[in-house]
Amino acid sequence: MAAKGEKKIRVLIAKPGLDGHDRGAKVIARAFRDAGMEVIYTGLRQTPEMIVSAAIQEDVDAIGMSCLSGAHMYLFPRVMELLKERGVDDILVFGGGTIPTDDIPKLQAAGLAAVFTPGTTTTEAIAFVKDHVRRKA
Repeated sequence: MAAKGEKKIRVLIAKPGLDGHDRGAKVIARAFRDAGMEVIYTGLRQTPEMIVSAAIQEDVDAIGMSCLSGAHMYLFPRVMELLKERGVDDILVFGGGTIPTDDIPKLQAAGLAAVFTPGTTTTEAIAFVKDHVRRKA
């Protein structure tokens, strides 16, 4: 929980692409909310452009994306490109889903701070965000 008077961490949880499986995203959204964060869930079938626009409009501290469709190597880096194009460099971005181990270093090289795969606990994801979010001045 945020200390009294402390700004809550705002996290956008997004489902990019045509993947219709959102149970994991909803579990993460609820866990983050229960941990005292403000959570905005975009719903299914979001484009990278929609995700970046929502993140900027909502003034979030972090974006978490879930992808089970195999399109993560396009969708996740595209979000990073759009953030850079918009001059946004203070949002922590992480992803999760069925991501092959060989793709994780490539996604991190594209700018994702972390990639969570099946078996990651909500406690681990919460701790990562709390430890790594860059607070806005």
